[in-house]
Amino acid sequence: MFFRGSILGLTAGLLACPAMAQDALLIPDWLAIHGQSTFTLQGTPGFSSPYDGGNSLAPHQRKETIDATLFAGLTPWAGGELWINPEVDQGFGLSNTLGVAGFPSAEAYKVGKKKPYVRLQRLFFRQTIGLGGDTEDADGEQNQFAGRRRSERIVLTVGKFGVGDVFDTNKYAHDPRGDFLNWTLVDAGAFDYAADAWGYSTGVAAEWYQGPWTLRFGGFNLSKIPNGETLEQGFGQYQLDAEIEHRHQIAGRDGAVRVTWFRNRGRFGRFDDALALAEQTGGLPDTALVRRRHTRMGADLNVEQAVSDTVGLFLRAGMANGAIEPYDFTDVDRTVSGGLSISGKSWGRSQDTVGIAAVVNAITREHQRYLAAGGIGILVGDGRLPHPGDEAIGEIFYMLQPVKAVSLTLDYQLVANPGYNRDRGPANILTLRLHGQF
Repeated sequence: MFFRGSILGLTAGLLACPAMAQDALLIPDWLAIHGQSTFTLQGTPGFSSPYDGGNSLAPHQRKETIDATLFAGLTPWAGGELWINPEVDQGFGLSNTLGVAGFPSAEAYKVGKKKPYVRLQRLFFRQTIGLGGDTEDADGEQNQFAGRRRSERIVLTVGKFGVGDVFDTNKYAHDPRGDFLNWTLVDAGAFDYAADAWGYSTGVAAEWYQGPWTLRFGGFNLSKIPNGETLEQGFGQYQLDAEIEHRHQIAGRDGAVRVTWFRNRGRFGRFDDALALAEQTGGLPDTALVRRRHTRMGADLNVEQAVSDTVGLFLRAGMANGAIEPYDFTDVDRTVSGGLSISGKSWGRSQDTVGIAAVVNAITREHQRYLAAGGIGILVGDGRLPHPGDEAIGEIFYMLQPVKAVSLTLDYQLVANPGYNRDRGPANILTLRLHGQF
């Protein structure tokens, strides 16, 4: 209780006097310190639930999560940055973060614990090498030093960090502490990015900025077992990522288009192999029993576009090999999402934001047959699937920001066919999010 109270106290402190927290840190230019704390309370009332399986979403429940993160960095020389992000976490997602492929809270990790615990989420070094072009300002923020940099540059990152820190980013839908909460709105659902159960990996990424274009490449360790807590250390199971980005203006409004590709190589199970073995033995299908060396690939398209001074839109679409089990993210083989981010400037609340979005997630026929026979996935598995259907999710939020460093968000999500099951739901999910940072 002491540690949990300490996290709540930190949140309250950030909310009460974020400016004082910033001013109190009289630090030299070569050192940067930032912090954040986020509390969520999420619940769902009753919905149709005629049967349950090992990974079913349950009705009539509420869960809370809370985290506090330190972002500490130093710059030993020009363009070099070393960052460390220790974090304290506590709490659970709904049904222990199970039951919906597009899970409704990206603040809920796949590991839930009653007592607060400390974990090192990021420890990485970044080197920026200027190549030319215009000089632009970089704001001082979490994991970024304030300063000036060349528009044409190479950026190298190595260590422990999130694949999503570099790939599949989006101005309007990528931050569960400040915009949408649903997993498959924060990231493309079919992007099976390398990660431990907390969403981080070890590896290296390279970015080349040239005019309106950016090329990105990366190599990362997968977890030792699907959705596991421990990462590979020697790239025995690994992911390769590539992304091309083009920045542009339409009618004077900024926008960007990104195409991301991934290739996972490791011990994965094919759904049809698991079904064939289950038919021979009379047991339930289990991909863990048929895992061998496979390659699984996928790609997604990611668009962001400002359409006015107060409105921005985003679109994502992606697909992956649906004959082989997803490994580190979630049970999605096909996904399409889109939405709007609306600034409160038009009604005199320029710091506030309204978000409206929808996502449809789907799986292949092989994947459906596996779940129908009683198979269990990363997040989903009702023990049967007599009436499969695509997951269709809508999310709307209002983020009230009374001061720059503090926000209070009310969020609503409607999940149709959770776990791809038309017999279950629809589920109404309400969330209160409290966030402070300096």
